[in-house]
Amino acid sequence: MAMKVPLDITKEERRLGALAPKIRMIAGIIGLLGLAGGIAVSFAGPEGGRGFFFSYLLNTTYFLTLSIGALFFVILHHLVRAGWSVVVRRIAEAMAGNLWILGIAFLPLLLFGLEEVYVWAQPGAAEHDHLIQHKQAWLNQPFFIGRVVFYFVVWILLSRYFLSLSTRQDASGDPMLTVRMERFSGFAMVAFALSVSLAGFDLLMSLDPHWYSTMFGVYVFSGSTLGFLAFLPLVVMYLQSRGLLRNAITREHYHDIGKLVFAFTVFWAYIAYSQYMLIWYANIPEETIWLLRRQTNGWQRIGLVLLLGHFIVPFLVLLPRFMKRRKGLLALPAVWILIMHWFDLYWVIMPEMSAEGVPFGLRDVLLFVGIGGIYVAGLAHRLRDRALVPERDPRLTESLIMESV
Repeated sequence: MAMKVPLDITKEERRLGALAPKIRMIAGIIGLLGLAGGIAVSFAGPEGGRGFFFSYLLNTTYFLTLSIGALFFVILHHLVRAGWSVVVRRIAEAMAGNLWILGIAFLPLLLFGLEEVYVWAQPGAAEHDHLIQHKQAWLNQPFFIGRVVFYFVVWILLSRYFLSLSTRQDASGDPMLTVRMERFSGFAMVAFALSVSLAGFDLLMSLDPHWYSTMFGVYVFSGSTLGFLAFLPLVVMYLQSRGLLRNAITREHYHDIGKLVFAFTVFWAYIAYSQYMLIWYANIPEETIWLLRRQTNGWQRIGLVLLLGHFIVPFLVLLPRFMKRRKGLLALPAVWILIMHWFDLYWVIMPEMSAEGVPFGLRDVLLFVGIGGIYVAGLAHRLRDRALVPERDPRLTESLIMESV
């Protein structure tokens, strides 16, 4: 059997070049207009600032989860010494590099919106609620803000470490930089797991301070990783449509990404079902009230959408092999999963604002467009002067000739 000859990467178009400032400008303008429109619609509506900050938390958290999933992908790549994923790792590194933008985006919520969103942060809340009083040592504004800042510091430092060493290797070709990243990845994974779990508890679970689930951190992680894996092939498809990385990233890579999307679709469903089953079986009032709120007044429809759209539909669509190997077909479930991921977070967050009905409206769409535009602009800015693949990674050849099973 003849050995496959690796692609000569020097003959591949692998830099954004003049495309970077165009994407940054267009996405930035769209983002600013979306944010302005979202603010205007929010404060003109009946919910006012409360509606704005809930929707702002929803959409900022959505894009935060994509970058968290990207950071996990980068750390895991080095931890297991993966070869196949080298050609798509730079995109993941750049998405993780957007964490500093999302840290800044969370500042308005931390500085001005805590009392609008979190019941425990409201003045006098502990005086009238014994459980909030019991949790006050953890759920108080100074400590909460300090923890959230700490999470972002950890994520930003981790993302900068891997991106800076990976970029430095493009210039030097030093294989010891890969060894350094591999050795650091074990500590990085532990720091990642702890910080993401605690951030899920703080940012989302504490919206209802009476409710708790020890599985919630894993639930947030599973959705984050699935969201990133669905977003990754869409970015690659766009780049290839503009003449970039047309030969370096093949259907073999799409196939492996598709298999990971399929795997994490099942994993998300397993965690979601396990969390639901344990709460239902235990039948503890402090736990069941959270689910009851999401099974009445129209919220049960969102739950059914998630059951069908977040698991059953993508599971059946991604089951055939050919669906994962043809990028035109893989794009359909990828976009679908990203939509379902948004509704998943909507189902987690928004019932705490409006238990009596689903408050979906133009505000949510505009803020999604606004934060999404800023996110894409940041991604283009991060890649403007960098190659789209790690050009001198010692495992690049392995990635270029890989064949999926």
